[in-house]
Amino acid sequence: MERELALEFVRVTEAAALAAGRLMGRGDKEAADQAAVDAMRSVFDTVHINGTVVIGEGEMDEAPMLYIGEKVGTGSEPEVDVAVDPLEGTNLVAKGLPNALSVVAVAPRGCLLHAPDIYMDKIAVGPRAKGCIDLDAPVEENLRKVASALDKNVEDVTAIILDRPRHERIIAEIRRAGARVKLISDGDVSAAIATAIEGSGVDILFGIGGAPEGVIAAVALKCLGGELQGRLKPDGEEELERVYGMGLDDPDKLLLLDDLVKSEDIFFAATGITDGDMLRGVRYEGETAQTHSLVMRGLTRTIRNINATHFLERKPHFVARGTEQNAG
Repeated sequence: MERELALEFVRVTEAAALAAGRLMGRGDKEAADQAAVDAMRSVFDTVHINGTVVIGEGEMDEAPMLYIGEKVGTGSEPEVDVAVDPLEGTNLVAKGLPNALSVVAVAPRGCLLHAPDIYMDKIAVGPRAKGCIDLDAPVEENLRKVASALDKNVEDVTAIILDRPRHERIIAEIRRAGARVKLISDGDVSAAIATAIEGSGVDILFGIGGAPEGVIAAVALKCLGGELQGRLKPDGEEELERVYGMGLDDPDKLLLLDDLVKSEDIFFAATGITDGDMLRGVRYEGETAQTHSLVMRGLTRTIRNINATHFLERKPHFVARGTEQNAG
């Protein structure tokens, strides 16, 4: 893929963030998510790719736009797989909490795991600790090896994990090992990426979250030189059949980074919606708005932070008018 596509993918996430950000703190996560979806879909129509959504808002009968299998882009080359989360952290936006993002990941056709919308057990680290983790190893062993790689004491390592009852055992093991714990309410894509961002204060991610989010995070971590391992956690026969239906013949397989993302010719783009550890949220200033985005290219591992000023009256189709409609 040509490097010029990087800015095009940022335009996509900026549009979604600008639309959803208007609804921050208003308690309506469905409206915020719909605003982001509508805006993202509109801008995708202008991007010169022949894209197929492989991770999106759900199956065709569940989502009117950005559903799995939907075509996006102008239809011109290159042919690519697209993974989207127009609003990662719907509850975060609804409550005005930190770390809500709009994200897009793109890879050549057939190079992203078509993960069903089920749970995935995950562990992730940044480039300095790559090769030191094992999803099947005890929590304490992973912490000790990561601490050694980072030239830290275990007591100085910070593990990030979703605050869920299913993680009580892991949280207890992290605390027994003496490491620091950062609990988050939502948004494990940004949490996984934070492990590979210098200065984020996060060293390792543990826990069970969404499988689609795991694939999206894997694209970012591959661009950053980090590592993510995962294992699908189907609950019951119906979810197990969905795993088989996505072409995965071994639901218990330990999925390494190259299983999740099979190419380095990849892009990842994210725009902050609310203020977070990596990105600032959208700022509205009358006729203009400010956004802060991150875009990465796997082939060169180039990482760009983009601060943009948007004149909203020049973008009525996917920012101002669309948001008014979704806000009611």
